[in-house]
Amino acid sequence: MKNITNICCIGAGYVGGPTMAVVAKQCPHIKVTIVDLNEARIAAWNDEDVNNIPVYEPGLSEVVAEARGRNLFFSTDVDKAIAEAEMIFISVNTPTKTYGAGKGMGADLKWIELCARQIARVSTTDKIIVEKSTLPVRTAEAVRDILHNSGSGVKFEVLSNPEFLAEGTAVEDLMAPDRVLIGGDSTESGKEAVQALVDVYNNWIPRERILTTNVWSSELSKLVANAYLAQRISSINAISELCEKTEADINEVSRAIGTDSRIGSKFLKASVGFGGSCFQKDILNLVYISRSFGLKEVADYWEQVIIMNDHQKKRFALNMVKNLYNTVNDKKITFLGWAFKKDTNDTRESAAIYVADELLNEQAKLRVYDPKVTEAQVFGDLDYLATRTPEENRDHVKVFVDPYKACKESHAIAILTEWDEFKEYDWQRIYDNMLKPAKIFDGRNILDAEKLRAIGFKVTSIGVK
Repeated sequence: MKNITNICCIGAGYVGGPTMAVVAKQCPHIKVTIVDLNEARIAAWNDEDVNNIPVYEPGLSEVVAEARGRNLFFSTDVDKAIAEAEMIFISVNTPTKTYGAGKGMGADLKWIELCARQIARVSTTDKIIVEKSTLPVRTAEAVRDILHNSGSGVKFEVLSNPEFLAEGTAVEDLMAPDRVLIGGDSTESGKEAVQALVDVYNNWIPRERILTTNVWSSELSKLVANAYLAQRISSINAISELCEKTEADINEVSRAIGTDSRIGSKFLKASVGFGGSCFQKDILNLVYISRSFGLKEVADYWEQVIIMNDHQKKRFALNMVKNLYNTVNDKKITFLGWAFKKDTNDTRESAAIYVADELLNEQAKLRVYDPKVTEAQVFGDLDYLATRTPEENRDHVKVFVDPYKACKESHAIAILTEWDEFKEYDWQRIYDNMLKPAKIFDGRNILDAEKLRAIGFKVTSIGVK
């Protein structure tokens, strides 16, 4: 049985960075090298001040500080790391396609294929390849096809090892996961490769939490897990709209159904909508796969989860316009939060981006504060939409590093991320410096609405009439 002593991970982003840092921490006998072509990103991972690493996760800087330089390394020399490794994790971006067949739904596998071809070109010894990126079903087959036809005589085994991390608790999830899923072939060499990866995780994770399946089941399980979680959010958000038309309170409804042991309380928090790199992309992937097999009803069912989420974001923005006397033209509106959730600096598919876009269409003046998101990221997100010029975005949006300055002389505040610090602010001070009537639109239902109303705020919450 192969004893792994050298691991390479291609991709130093939100999955590769934290995952490999924890592997290095828990397996000091294994050399772990994370490679990326982005020189600035690698430089940030190697920054002397470990607080400047490019991915913000509670506890991650401490993990990196412990292992970096001992058995954890960050490099741009991809070929060298591939050549030396016995096991290679592929953790590159797989965005939704913006062109050609499957546009807007299918995953763009350009970077996965480039990785496979580079591995095939460089390798001179047998390798175990581990899919860590979220991939559509049967991607392993494509990767295997490229590797096995490299003509080098090198033997490759391809495994699927999807991540089930929640951003904001990634280190915790990696240290004590509910389960680790590993998919591989049922051949003898396939079983040996699976066991090699099981042995790596078994250094700190109990064997009973490490599940092994075939490759296809592993790949599909990741998509389905995210689809189910996103479905719960869209379901409770659909009910939030009904609550706003009746005397029901979405928080009471969520609590009531969440106590049912068959349902449970997780992912029943009404909000402005879900974001992040996985939910929307994975559901669209599931829709695309279903359609490709002619399963129209299945595809339509899952697509409705996305439709509901888009509706919730647009509804939130239009409700703000309605409550601000049907015009936000030239009005200052402060966004507290830009990240898609608290305890991360990841903004991919954040609801804030799309609420901002709607309000900018109405000629609002936006002021943005997020404790972990940079000004460059905010403008990068808005520019990526391409709904207006970069100059127009910078004319209408201002990013602050002080929340009190961001709120000063604003007409309204929108809570777009559930950062804990927002609950601790001096809201009397904020109220005193706002234009009246001072309005708060709580898109995460995290503030004490009654206390704010006692100060004088007009508060609108999700799912409460």
